[in-house]
Amino acid sequence: MMYLELFLGFLRVGCFAFGGAYGAIPLIRDVVLSHGWLTEERLTYMIAVSESTPGPIMVNLVTYVGSSQAGLLGAVTATAAVVLPSFIIILLVMVLLKNLLDAPYVQAALRGLKPCVAGIILATGVRMVLDHCVSPDGGTLLEPRAVLLTAVLAGLMAVSGPVLKKKASPITLIVVSALLGAAVYGA
Repeated sequence: MMYLELFLGFLRVGCFAFGGAYGAIPLIRDVVLSHGWLTEERLTYMIAVSESTPGPIMVNLVTYVGSSQAGLLGAVTATAAVVLPSFIIILLVMVLLKNLLDAPYVQAALRGLKPCVAGIILATGVRMVLDHCVSPDGGTLLEPRAVLLTAVLAGLMAVSGPVLKKKASPITLIVVSALLGAAVYGA
């Protein structure tokens, strides 16, 4: 039964995950929390770990959840479920719609999806910042260390373009985040 739950839960994520893993995080969050497979805090940690390991974040995260719930077969089941819709869609697009991709209406629809995906990613980031910048005791007071880390990282991203003449690399941001987190919260 667990394998069926993993497959159906992550198949739903795979079907509706547009724009990559950051856009899928709210879907993964809903599935994982509704089944009780991870806590909110553990999910946040796993997002960070998945982001820092090679490979697609969504696949890494789903593979971990499947493995933690049902071992190797659970990992394979969850991973297959999350990638199956994309695999089928890509095959259909290549076979059936190859000539339509150049059509102006199709291009307009694809361009229209870009701001939607950007909004989903921004909403996910804001939610994660708000969830972790509020004191863990449930009060409304801001957690000063989390606010400081968020401000430092936002400042680094803001000044990296003008100062370095290029955007900060995601790897650099992950390493800086890890070092700052270890320094502020203790290793």
